[in-house]
Formats: sequence, C-alpha cells, structure tokens
Amino acid sequence: MSEPIKNRYEFVILFDVENGNPNGDPDAGNMPRVDPETGLGIVTDVCLKRKIRNYVETVKEDTTGYRIYVKDGVPLNQNDDLGFLQIEIQNAASMETKTLKAAVKKAKENYPEADKIVKDWMCANFFDIRTFGAVMTTMVKGALNCGQVRGPVQLGFARSVEPVVPQEVTITRVAITTEADAEKKGTEMGRKYIVPYGLYRCEGYISANLARKTTGFSEKDLSLLWEAILNLFEHDRSAARGKMAVRELIVFKHDSELGCAPAWKLFDTVTVTRKNPDEAAPARSYQDYIVSVNEAALPAGVTCQRMG
Repeated sequence: MSEPIKNRYEFVILFDVENGNPNGDPDAGNMPRVDPETGLGIVTDVCLKRKIRNYVETVKEDTTGYRIYVKDGVPLNQNDDLGFLQIEIQNAASMETKTLKAAVKKAKENYPEADKIVKDWMCANFFDIRTFGAVMTTMVKGALNCGQVRGPVQLGFARSVEPVVPQEVTITRVAITTEADAEKKGTEMGRKYIVPYGLYRCEGYISANLARKTTGFSEKDLSLLWEAILNLFEHDRSAARGKMAVRELIVFKHDSELGCAPAWKLFDTVTVTRKNPDEAAPARSYQDYIVSVNEAALPAGVTCQRMG
C-alpha cells in the first residue's frame, strides 16, 4: 500500500444545475430538496459520495485496490466475506450471529490481530472504505472491532448560493404498454420537477491524521478523488438531472498533518456574489456570479489551489 497523505486539506466544490433535479426528496414526491426556512436548495452528502463512487467504479472497473464497497443492489456481506477469508472464516456472512461470534472467537485464538488483518485488507482493496470509511455490519455482529472504520474524507451538505424555486412541469405519455391499455387509455399525463437554475456550494474535509492511523488514504487516492469531484456529473447524465457541472474545486492545503488553522477561516475566504448585485432578475447561468478567494487572508502554512 502507498504511503498515507501527510497534509490536511479542506475544499469547496461549486456546481450548478440547469433545468434539472439535483437531488430529489422521497418524502416530498421527489421534489428537489429545499430548506423550508431559507428557500436554499440542498444536495445531501450521501448523493455526492454516490457519484464519487460511481466515477471511480467507471474508470477503474474493479481494479485491485479500487473496488467499491457500497454498490447499488449488491449485499454488503458479499464483500465482508472477502475480508473474513483473510482470517480463514468461511461463509461467515451466512452464519447465525451466535455461530459467527464463535467462529470469530476461534479465529482470534489463531490470529490475535484478526481485527487489524481484516481492516487492513478491506481498506487496501476498497477505495470508498479507504476514503469515506464504512460500517461493516457483518463484522460488527461478529464482534470484530474493525466493523466501523472512520474515513479521512468527509463532505457536508451542499446548499445553493441563492434561494431556488422548484417548478412542476407537466409531461405527456403517448406510449401504451398493452393492447388493453390502448382500448381504455389515451394520452396520459405526468409530471417532473426541476430547478430552473441553481449554483450549489459544498464544503469538505480531509484528515491526514485519520489517513495515517486508520485507512491508509494515499496521495494517489487523493489525486483520484480530485479527478472524481471535477468529473462528478460527466458520467451521470439523466433526463431528471438536466445540465449539471462542477464549475470549480477550491483546495486548501495545510503544511502539516494536523493543520494550521480552523476550517471555517479558510471557507470564509471563498465568496460567491452576483456580478450585478442590483439586478432583480434571478440568476440563470454561472456567468451571473463572481467567485473570489481572499488568498491574502490565508493563515501561515496554508496554500490554495483552484481547479476547474
């Protein structure tokens, strides 16, 4: 495994959506998520992590060291089994909890460092565990302490820079499924929800300390993470999401493992303002905004890189 990263990072992602639904809310009929008090649009961290995982899976195609642990429709215990095999517990995921604990106890007699063996193997083979961490339920049931791995990379919710107004668009369906439907039904009506335009801001954190102590997240992994963020929506096209693009990735690098300044001080140097603040019309493109970073206000030991 490569050497873990040695520097702490914080970063800001700016992405926008045009005539699409960036993150539907299942509790609201899949309407775009909105903060009811401010009207600001919301995209969850889970949604963004899913797109990072999908990008890595697309470009790496399960290459050794770059498997994805959390996949749509794939039971987690299938991946857990692979970790258990490292301490010779066969078919552990299919055992009852009591039997599994007994198997683990027996394995620990032969492998006192069973927890470390399994954790290190899972981190070395699964990019998203190495990056975001994971809760490996099968291992928790088996009383292995490695069942919960805390990852060095964390994302917050993305929020729109200005309030968004979701719109309900009525659509028609002329395709008929069966002959019986053709006799009974004519054109059917449906609906979809869009945000006409919204610029979203997401803030993230990378702990070199956790990378060293826990997962081994490396410089190579970091480069792939930046690549995945910059291409977040390039392989995720959908009629529901419209035109989405990462406009800029702003990275703050500390010259030490534990960092040189609080994250909020760095985030406060990034401002997004309207190009024409007196204009009453709502923003409809990225060109309506000015993004600036007050690099003169950066604390000693912190550098800034803008990508995009």
